[in-house]
Amino acid sequence: MPDRAPQPVDRQLPTDEARDLLSLVRDIAQREIAPKAAEEEDAGRFPREVFTLLSESGLLGLPYDAEYGGGDQPYEVYLQVLEELAAARLTAGLGVSVHTLASYALATYGTKQQQVEHLPAMLGGGLLGAYCLSEPSSGSDAASLRTKAVRDGDDWVITGTKAWITHGGIADFYTVMARTGEDGPRGITAFLVPGDAAGLSAAAPEKKMGMKGSPTAQVHFDGVRVSDDRRLGDEGQGFAIALSALDSGRLGIAACAIGVAQAALDEAVAYATERRQFGKRIADFQGLRFMLADMATQIEAGRALYLAAARLRDAGRPFAKQAAMAKLHCTDAAMKVTTDAVQVLGGYGYTADFPAERYMREAKVLQIVEGTNQIQRMVIARHLAGPEGR
Repeated sequence: MPDRAPQPVDRQLPTDEARDLLSLVRDIAQREIAPKAAEEEDAGRFPREVFTLLSESGLLGLPYDAEYGGGDQPYEVYLQVLEELAAARLTAGLGVSVHTLASYALATYGTKQQQVEHLPAMLGGGLLGAYCLSEPSSGSDAASLRTKAVRDGDDWVITGTKAWITHGGIADFYTVMARTGEDGPRGITAFLVPGDAAGLSAAAPEKKMGMKGSPTAQVHFDGVRVSDDRRLGDEGQGFAIALSALDSGRLGIAACAIGVAQAALDEAVAYATERRQFGKRIADFQGLRFMLADMATQIEAGRALYLAAARLRDAGRPFAKQAAMAKLHCTDAAMKVTTDAVQVLGGYGYTADFPAERYMREAKVLQIVEGTNQIQRMVIARHLAGPEGR
């Protein structure tokens, strides 16, 4: 394995507090996460103790209000934390992003009473969340979801199946979109469902090509009863809440993608500056130098794009188009960079003795989750040319 330590990313951070925060995150990532990543991913082991540590360190609620246990950090700082975590292990970075996504509906649309009652435990109490929108028959067409919530006095009874749920079966709470009214987007409502609710169960985790340590599973709701005070927002507002959450969540995916790409570049540079062929370092061959230069440029461009979108969000300005652009570019770049990293390492890149092949397998899923990149192109085009069929 190359022992040339990668240099920390030169980041533009708004405050000394943010710089200290990133230093803490790097320390946790290098000391507690990265050393076990390859072994635990290969074994399919979810590192719950890492998320307990992240919670205790105040890293599971960074973009939310300190009043409820959050970190009061701007998105441009939070996303760079995700990038550092994902560079150490995507299961950790993506897990924090999904938890933040699952907390969004309550933090943004919940009543004051709901927030006081639930947010502190969600943001800093060691809990882990999951986000339930997709179903076996409704992925990209999320508005056609079939899971139903039927009113029964002061309760709602939820029945249906959600699919592709990160943390499915291990989450402590689920933010669930269910149909309470008419077909289409206006008949969907959001609910906060406890992980131990009667009638809630999970199927065996999917067998995936990458991110084997992060469980992805179907979640079944068999007459799950929740009180009306766990309804988030108004009846029929759930789809709007879901889309709003995904705008922010896509920035999390973009940051995770750049983290994986940066890790792959670091590995490729370390190998290329140590490996010698024909009497010199392979990093001295122009063809390979140009590959490394292109990889680094794609990473820097992606980082700049997701940070520009984050700064719009922090300023309270519209950012949905830029979030879709960031998700699209950063995840496509991660796929290209990680594939090139395998090529730089040659035969060694195809073996599990080096992490390049794991980065390549992990990068692929980022082009799919939270809206495929084809969906991102549709979103961007709608901002440019209006809805289709006008």
